[in-house]
Amino acid sequence: MAALPVFRWRLAPDGYATRRQLRALGLRPGGQDVAAQLERPRRRRGPLVAYLYRVDLAKPVRPMTPARWAALAKANAARRICPECRRDAGYVIPPSLGICTPCAFPEPSPELRSA
Repeated sequence: MAALPVFRWRLAPDGYATRRQLRALGLRPGGQDVAAQLERPRRRRGPLVAYLYRVDLAKPVRPMTPARWAALAKANAARRICPECRRDAGYVIPPSLGICTPCAFPEPSPELRSA
């Protein structure tokens, strides 16, 4: 296996881009392997690494079809439904709780509050 070319942070030659940079150009890696990597040194930990892809081999982003829009809407709606009470919370339920806020932190009954 050949080693990847390594460039210092912000010193990559033209023709290479990260995934985010490709996306901003309306492109995607399109199955190509990582062509190079950037490394940004850090003081107390290992270097920060960003993978680069060749722009000339990148393919255009696939357009969203009505079926893909529907699947995305369904997935986002599922993230809002509380598994405990089965109601739409009105927000994305935090993974740390796993249930909506009213189910996670129920209000004490009025009899218990006055005691």
